[in-house]
Parts: sequence; C-alpha cells; structure tokens
Amino acid sequence: MAKEEFRVYNSMTQQKEVFTTKEPGKVGMYVCGITAYDFSHIGHARAAVNFDVLYRYLKHLGYEVTYVRNFTDVDDKIIRRANESGENPFALSDRFCQEYLSDMADLQCLSPTHQPRVSDHLEQIKDMITQIIKNGYGYAVDGDVFFSVDKFPNYGQLSGQKLENHRAGERVAVDSRKRNPADFALWKAAKPGEPSWESPWGPGRPGWHIECSAMSAHYLTFKFDIHGGGIDLIFPHHENEVAQSCAACQESKISYWMHNGHVTNNNEKMSKSLGNFFTIRQITERYHPLVLRHFLISAHYRSPLNYTVSQLDSASDTVYYIYQTLQDCEDALSQHQGENLSDGLGKTGKKDPVSSAAEECIINLRSEFQTRMADDLNTAHILTGAFQEALKFINSTLTSLKKKQPKKQQLSMIQSLVNVKKELREVLDVLGLLSTSTYSEVLQQLKDKALKRAGMVEDDILHLIEERTQARKNKDFGKSDNIRAELSSLGIALMDVGKETIWRPCVPVEPAVLVPPCEQKATQAEQKPMEQQVAQPPAGDDAQTNEAEKKATGPAV
Repeated sequence: MAKEEFRVYNSMTQQKEVFTTKEPGKVGMYVCGITAYDFSHIGHARAAVNFDVLYRYLKHLGYEVTYVRNFTDVDDKIIRRANESGENPFALSDRFCQEYLSDMADLQCLSPTHQPRVSDHLEQIKDMITQIIKNGYGYAVDGDVFFSVDKFPNYGQLSGQKLENHRAGERVAVDSRKRNPADFALWKAAKPGEPSWESPWGPGRPGWHIECSAMSAHYLTFKFDIHGGGIDLIFPHHENEVAQSCAACQESKISYWMHNGHVTNNNEKMSKSLGNFFTIRQITERYHPLVLRHFLISAHYRSPLNYTVSQLDSASDTVYYIYQTLQDCEDALSQHQGENLSDGLGKTGKKDPVSSAAEECIINLRSEFQTRMADDLNTAHILTGAFQEALKFINSTLTSLKKKQPKKQQLSMIQSLVNVKKELREVLDVLGLLSTSTYSEVLQQLKDKALKRAGMVEDDILHLIEERTQARKNKDFGKSDNIRAELSSLGIALMDVGKETIWRPCVPVEPAVLVPPCEQKATQAEQKPMEQQVAQPPAGDDAQTNEAEKKATGPAV
C-alpha cells in the first residue's frame, strides 16, 4: 500500500503543506508549555495530547524526533500567587511543574526529549537580548529592555495583526518610555520582592516572549521544523517570537507553525481568567485518563472542542468497549497458545491462513488510519468506521470460535484474530490510547470510575442484582425493570448472560450536570465538582441481553 504524503496546516501560510524536514529523517519540534502556578486545566491537556499524538505519529513514520516543551517558572502570575500564599516562587512553580508531569503521565503523554525551565537558561536569554540590541532591534530604558517593532518590517506576518491597530491604552499598556506602544519587554527591571538576576542592563528578569526564542534556539538552533502551541499564543507570544528570533539571527526559520483550537464550555473559551475551567485532576478523579484523552482527540486538533459531560460518558463507553473486546480476544487466544501462530509469515515461509474477511478488515483499517492521519492529523472519528468494523470482526469471530469448527477453519479464525488485534493495537499506540496496564486492569479502573460517578460501591450493585433476580423469580417484572432502569440512569448497565447477571459501565440515561467552580453557589461548596442530577428512571422491558449481539454492535460513538 502506497504511503500518503503527510500534510500539515501551517499557520504562517494559512494552508496545508507537504511535510518535509530540514534534515532527512530528523525532526526538531518545540511546543510552548505551561506557566506553572496552578493545576493545569483541560485546555492545557488538549495542547499536550494533540502534540503528543504528533510526536507519536512522527516516530511511527520513522523520524528521529527531538521534542522540546518548556516550563515557564519565572512570571508575573507565579510571583503574584507566591506572594498571596507566602511561598517561595520557585518552590511554588516547581510543585506545579511536578503536578503537571503527573497529569501528563496519567494522560499517557510521552516525555519530551527536553523540558527546559526559564530559570535554568538565563545566560542564553541574556545573550539573545544582547544580540538583539547589537543588531539594532532593542533598546534599554531605566533597566528595562524593549523590542522595537518599527525596526522589524515583517511584524504581524504570523498573526496578520497590523501595527496601527496597537493604540496605547487599548490592547497594550501605556508606557511613555516606549518608542512605539506595541514595543514589548525583553527584560524587566527588578522590583522589590521579586526574583531577579544581574544583567548588562541592571538586575531584573526576562520578559515572557524571549524565553521561548532563547530556549528553542539553544536546543534546536535557529532553524527547525515545527513550533506549536495553543491558538491563543499566535498573538502576541508567537508573533513576538518570530520577531525576536529573526532579530537575533537573520537565518532564523521555522518551517511549520502549528496551533490547536480552544476547549470551550458552553461555546465560550475555557480559561482560568474566565473561571469556567475544569482542571485535569477534577476530570480524572471521575473519569479514566484514557477517557479524557479519547475526548481530546475526538475533534480535529485545529477545531474548537466543546466540553460536555455527555461526551465524556460516550468516550468512556467507547474505551470500555475497546478494552473489553481486546480482553475477550486475549482470553480466547490464550486457549490456543500451542497453535504455532505468528504475526506474519509462518515457519514454512507461506502466509498464515488468514480469512479474506480479516485481510479486508486490516486493509481498510490501515488505509483509513493512514489517510486520516496524513491529512493534518485528522483524528476526528478515527475510532469509528474501519476501526469499529475491526472490533465487530473480532467479536463475531469470537462467537463463531465457540462453535465446533474444522481444524483448518479454526486455525484461520485464530490467526485472523491475532492479525486484526495487532493492527488495532498499532492504531491505539499511535493515538496514545494503548495503556501500559493490562486490559483487565483498565477495565476494572473504568468500572471503579463508573461506581464513583454513580456514588456507589460494587456491593451496592451486587445487592440490587440479587433483589432483581428475586423479583424476576417472583414475576415482579415492574420491580426488576425499575432496578435496571435506576442503575442505567446512574451509568450502570445490567446484562443477563445465560443464568448470570453481570454489570458494566454505560452512558447514563440522563447525563451528569457539571457546574464550573465559579458558578457553584455557597450552599454547594461541599458538593463534588461533578455532582450528578439523576432523573426519574424510565419504565422499560426487562428482556434478556444477548452478549454476542451487544458486542457485535458496540457502543454509540
């Protein structure tokens, strides 16, 4: 199968371009990280996960990737928060850097090659500022150093912003010392109670924008392949980076600027400043981290992603279905370990006896995955279509395998399962959805989260299952219906398999209502951040569930 050309959307040219690297087989990528003064929210998670998918995909394509993601640990927000709490600003920022790394590990984001901090790169920052001044693009005033945008004719090339739009007192602070109101700080003179470093312009600390120019150049040189971040960083942060880097080195050139869209809440940007955000930790307390990751890649990375609890519930259902199918497949294959199976050619050099249906399934899955990923990382609906068909193939084959089959046909079924499962795992791995835990561990973790959302423990469900079983024996189907419907409204599905009743998480009949912390009333202060409002359970038929039919259909996605 011919490989698709990888095309990425370049924010600088505002079009998709074929991805080519400056050095054959190698990629240099810099992504702006967090300002470490608080727990990170799911907007931060979206940027991290989307660029982690890019990192994984580039490695999947065979590139050697140097991935740099910084921490801002010197900033006004950090100093303000430290003063409020009476904490050392570096201790505070270090604490939240570690919390962020813990969140990233939960979300299965691979560790970047380098994770530099501003406080460790003051010499590189001062050297770059010195070069900018020497080249005529910067000027010092009273211990501050500003970048002169008038000296850089191409200012605005990334964002499309025009200099005449920056009138003092509107989008930029009034400072009569500036030659142009749009001039921005490269170095800030020391203030009482703030951390500072010695410099040629007096004690002070770096401005926000210069740090990324200096650190990216330090680790990747002035010429590298990808610079990424959230769409809100295009202006002023990335625009100023372009100006600074070019001012320090005329040869500076970044091939592709990539930006992910906002996460919205009720179609309004989710951010700390607006107070309508949820931290990663708040979500993963009640949903498995794989569920949050699945949700974050469920839309194209450049599109806005509107947050709803119902979408998390749906993502949870999908992840459970995937892992249950993989677990069932593994259980079945473990019974045939001595069948001389392989992932490709057998010992004879001939093709393993894979069914034509399995071959078609693998071809379709591979083709759809390659086509979508090569088209600017189009992860939207990537786990639908051919992926879902592959899961259905596994479940239907497992059902057929339970029946007595001729030896040759049985071997074909088993080998087909091996090959289709391998292809599914490869897709999940590139998307970062293949857990380091076992399938059974992930399934149990998903069940534990469902119990937490329902406000129950497993003994509660087992007790209700006993009650329902007794009600059915007594032909009290109204009561058994109500028990099943009540649990369903809480996100717990009861399933009758033969003479046994089991349970699994499901999408609640009425989705949970999630109220941002800023909107919670004082009387709700002690409520959990994702309090469920349970509707009256609807009446229903207590028909037996056909397990094979359930698996062949799969969850709604």
